[in-house]
Amino acid sequence: MKKIPFIRFIPGIFWFIVVLITIIIPRQDIPKGSEWLDLILDLDKMIHAVMFGILAFLFMYPFVSSDHSNHRKQRFLFIIALVTCIWGYITECIQLFVPGRSYDMVDWTADSLGCFFAWLIAKKMLSKNNRSQP
Repeated sequence: MKKIPFIRFIPGIFWFIVVLITIIIPRQDIPKGSEWLDLILDLDKMIHAVMFGILAFLFMYPFVSSDHSNHRKQRFLFIIALVTCIWGYITECIQLFVPGRSYDMVDWTADSLGCFFAWLIAKKMLSKNNRSQP
């Protein structure tokens, strides 16, 4: 069994940085007044779920497509989902110190749901890969 090349994790690392930057932007620095931005802010919980779902999936995918055993892949998928949920909670705690931002358990719930759906998608891909192999 070969190691997974670091380059396969670069999309996840990049997205992690995007999420980090997004959560530390003070509320007053977010532009106001445009219709599309107001719509986005109305979809806040959906955005949380999508951002964290993407984050989890980008770290899961290198394992799904690796030559590790199915048991090992399943374990890594679960650990990544769990760690991403924990990161979601930490981001809420960080926001306590960002002007205009606040700690919100509903945001963390949305983050966790995104991680859960990413885990389900990765598991589905894994089972599909296993069925297609002889």
